Amino acid sequence: LRMLQVKLIITGDDFGYCPRRNQGIVECFLAGAISNVSLLVNGSAAADAAKLARRYNIPIGLHANLSEGSPVCEVLKTNSSLLNQDGFFHGKMGFRTALSKGLLNMSEVKQELKAQVELFHELTGHLPPHMDGHQHVHVLPEVRHVFAEVLEEYGIKYTRVPIEPGLHNCDWIPPSLMDFYLGVEEDSFNTVDVFIKHGIRWPDIYIGLSTMGKNMSVSSIWSAIDSAILEVTARPASPAQPAPQSRTVTIELMVHPGYPSVPPVGGCGEGPDDFSQSWERLHELQTLIKPELQSRYKSRNIQLCSFKDL
Repeated sequence: LRMLQVKLIITGDDFGYCPRRNQGIVECFLAGAISNVSLLVNGSAAADAAKLARRYNIPIGLHANLSEGSPVCEVLKTNSSLLNQDGFFHGKMGFRTALSKGLLNMSEVKQELKAQVELFHELTGHLPPHMDGHQHVHVLPEVRHVFAEVLEEYGIKYTRVPIEPGLHNCDWIPPSLMDFYLGVEEDSFNTVDVFIKHGIRWPDIYIGLSTMGKNMSVSSIWSAIDSAILEVTARPASPAQPAPQSRTVTIELMVHPGYPSVPPVGGCGEGPDDFSQSWERLHELQTLIKPELQSRYKSRNIQLCSFKDL
C-alpha cells in the first residue's frame, strides 16, 4: 500500500449559503484545508460566492438543490409540484415523502436542474466540472434519471455517489440519522447503473457522512480514509471503477465548514436551517485547518486536488 498514490478532493458544500459560510470556506481554501467547493445557486450569498471563487481561483462545481428554499426557475416559483403550501421546496424529508407518493413532476425537476446549471454558468462564467445534490436528492428514484440526463446534456463529467466504506461500523451515529444514511446508501447503489449508462464518473471513494459536524476529528478523518483505501484496494475492478491503475485512488471528502449563520441572514430563500446555525460548522472549519492534518496528507503521499485534476 505504500506505493499507492491518493488524490483527495476535499469539497466544501453549501458555498453561497450565507456570507459567514462563504468567509469560512474561503479561509479553509486559503489555508489548504479544502481543495474544491460546491455552490448552492439559490443560496442568499451565491453571487458573492462566485466572485470569491474567481478572485481566489477556487475550483467550483454545482450543489443542485431541490429540497431547501426557493427554485431559481421563474416559472416554478409560483405553481409547481416542487413547492409546499408555503411556496418553498418540500425540505430534506418532505421531498422524499412527496416523491414516494408520486407527487413530484419530473419534467419540473429537470427544468429546475437546468435552470440551476444555467445560473451557475451565468454566475461563474463556466459550466460546472462536477455536480452533486444538496441533501443527496440526486440519487433518489426517478430524480437520478433526470439528473443524469441533465449532466449528459451539458457535458458535466463528474458527480458524487454517497456510498461510504465503513459507515455500518460507525456506532456513534444516532439511529434516526443512521436510517437516513442507510437510505442514501441504498439509493446510491441503485443509481450506479444509471450514471454509468450516461457516461458519468465519480471518485473511487466517498467519505463525509461519518465525519460530519461534531463527529469530525483528525482521527475520524484518518480512520475513514484508511478504511476506505483498504476497501478499494481489495475491491474487484468494475466498468465504472476500474482497478486503480498505477495504484492511484481518488477520494472525495465532503465537508461543511463555515462560521455559524445568524438569522435572518442566509439560507436559500427561507432563512438558515438549524445545522447552519450550529457550532458544528465552526468545529469542522477548526478541525480541517489543523496543521497536523495537512502534514499527514504530505507524509502519506496524498495529493489534494479538484475534479478537473482527475
